[in-house]
Amino acid sequence: MAMRFDGRVAIVTGAGGGLGREHALALARRGARVVVNDLGGARDGSGGSATAAEAVVAEIESAGGEAMANAASVTDAAAVQAMVGAAMDRWGRIDILVNNAGVLRDKTFAKMEMEDFRFVVDVHLMGAVNCTKAVWDHMREANFGRIVMTTSSSGLYGNFGQSNYGAAKMALVGLMQTLSIEGAKNDIRVNCLAPTAHTRMTEDLGARLPLELLGPEMVTPGLLYLVSDDAPSRCILAAGAGGFERAYVTLTQGAWIAGDDAPEQVAARFAEISDRAGEIVPEMGAAQGFTELTKAQAAHKG
Repeated sequence: MAMRFDGRVAIVTGAGGGLGREHALALARRGARVVVNDLGGARDGSGGSATAAEAVVAEIESAGGEAMANAASVTDAAAVQAMVGAAMDRWGRIDILVNNAGVLRDKTFAKMEMEDFRFVVDVHLMGAVNCTKAVWDHMREANFGRIVMTTSSSGLYGNFGQSNYGAAKMALVGLMQTLSIEGAKNDIRVNCLAPTAHTRMTEDLGARLPLELLGPEMVTPGLLYLVSDDAPSRCILAAGAGGFERAYVTLTQGAWIAGDDAPEQVAARFAEISDRAGEIVPEMGAAQGFTELTKAQAAHKG
């Protein structure tokens, strides 16, 4: 059966262009009513205008859908609360939140100003926190919610010149891991999407990427699944050029080491500690301690 969102209300941040625009248009085509949020600033976060968001709303409405534009900065918690309030006043519910808004201020760490580090973390991480906090109680009361954090391979695996961006993007994975646990009893499913797409955010990589294969529309099918009724939770879905993969944070079986020469043993047995045979995907952070205590107890019994 076709995936539909009839009766659902979605907020998509950073939806004035690129990935966000594709997400908003696709949700609207499949029946959702959409809040199109976009500050309308430059790629580095400067400036602002509602024009981009209004243009996407016009596209949705011309195709027979329902949408409303919003130009709040996701870093402004009060403005975000007002955006959520406006959606509740108009439609009475919020079912889906896509945290997509972002900025870039790339430089090597040696050359980066701390203000640029803080600003990128504020937009990506705290912007997602602000939006999620604003919808969280509404979703809990409805016993339904679908939230997606937009992470990145730069956070999962690192990327030269993006210490600020990578730190923020990996932080979103940690946020997702915990919120998916806390939201489970109210059917709030929280996931991460790690896209590869040709957008304003990646235009400087053009010479290195086959841009004709990397349209943002190739990522959006993954987003639609992550916000559907049958969505998973605690998933890191990677998507780009029609390829879809899943990333995991894993834990090896490791080794038990103690004694005065423990540092030397760690060095000597580091390959064993790193061996991925039998690695696990922990259900929660406590799994690390449980794994370590299990090894300790087995060693003492021996």
